[in-house]
Amino acid sequence: MSEYLPEGKRINTIENQRILHSERLLREAMQQQTILEARATLCDSSHNLCVELGAMRGVIPREEGALGMKDGSVRDIAVISRVNRPVCFTVSRIEDDGGEPRAVLSRANAQRLCTENYISKLRRGDVVPARITHLENFGAFADIGCGVAALLPIDMISVSRIEHPRERFSVGMDVKAVIKSVENGRISLSHKELLGTWEENAAGFSAGETVAGIVRSVENYGVFVELTPNLAGLAESREGVRVGQQASVYIKSIIPEKMKIKLIIIDAFDYQYNPSKPVYFSDEAHISRFLYSPEGCGKIVETVFD
Repeated sequence: MSEYLPEGKRINTIENQRILHSERLLREAMQQQTILEARATLCDSSHNLCVELGAMRGVIPREEGALGMKDGSVRDIAVISRVNRPVCFTVSRIEDDGGEPRAVLSRANAQRLCTENYISKLRRGDVVPARITHLENFGAFADIGCGVAALLPIDMISVSRIEHPRERFSVGMDVKAVIKSVENGRISLSHKELLGTWEENAAGFSAGETVAGIVRSVENYGVFVELTPNLAGLAESREGVRVGQQASVYIKSIIPEKMKIKLIIIDAFDYQYNPSKPVYFSDEAHISRFLYSPEGCGKIVETVFD
């Protein structure tokens, strides 16, 4: 298993739990700078994080709560928000605390090791595991290792456009993402290149079928209905249809050379749905070029990473 996983993926592993419950192994981990993980149980009035290790109590001093806390480039919310959540750390020292051992821990050092040994080596097109940490109107933030955050802009989530990232993701969801850029310590991600080409998605449908979809856009010339996150078709206008509704649509025709799917809306209705884990079409560790449009199509839609 990689040392530099998103927070929460290590906490329940046998090796991690074995070390947390042994003072001897915690001292060895301190010498080896092993990255461990446990749940933060409390943030005190000075914004130090208390962590229950099993063998002893642990504390992450405020300035060690995240990279950037010392120089003020990261706000205290980065520490406060970790309460009742898994946190990664290395052991800085073990000291006497009223006759009982207490471990002083550093989340910032774990993030520093992750940045130096993993993130700094990432290049455009590399595919990485990530965990969604929070959602904003403009995109989703994801932990790509030891709590180091990267931004997945809303227009990079899928080919089919959405109103808000919550339509694709939920907080805590494990996903894959492609490194779009690494500039001045800021990491930007993409996701749509992993969700398949137009042809790969269209292969799951046939003319004459009636299938489920989501209304994504209502224009004066028709209604765009999403069939999959990377595939939408154009339906004839229908009165009363609204963006966000579920729809039952009849597939009139599929035209690869024009990259078009023609639909007829049979019914549209309001329905509260929850995002499901994405279905990926690629298992590659690196993507150099992603050609979305079919061969022979007059419109070229592609992403070039290398």
